[in-house]
Amino acid sequence: MPRLQAINPIGLYDPSANGYSHLMLAPANARWLFVAGQGGEDVNGTLSDDFAEQLQQCLDNLQRALTAGGARFAQIAKLTVLVVDHSEARLALISEALASAAGADMAPACTLIPVPRLALDGMLIEIDATACLPASPEQAA
Repeated sequence: MPRLQAINPIGLYDPSANGYSHLMLAPANARWLFVAGQGGEDVNGTLSDDFAEQLQQCLDNLQRALTAGGARFAQIAKLTVLVVDHSEARLALISEALASAAGADMAPACTLIPVPRLALDGMLIEIDATACLPASPEQAA
């Protein structure tokens, strides 16, 4: 399986406590999985009013999408996090959740973008991902 290499260069602060890495280097001959933005809605399209609950549902939805594509969180090279009404308190929740999702693996590169609104009324967070998967037998040849 191709292994992503996290790089946190000397001279840049250590982002690991915030649940991300500065750079992720992908191996040659890998396949890429692009996951559309996943929000905090449940299977019925219902959104909680609570940011922490939407964040958890968003990460659960991201994990379901990754699994459907044959990937896991450790194979994510890049995340983009869109947040309505961004604050330091919300950043702390996101950082903790991403660090927890990464576990012992290096966390992916990540960009957080504060936005005025998302696709649905009441939607507070959306996360998209790019994951690196092993090359198929056809591609490896």
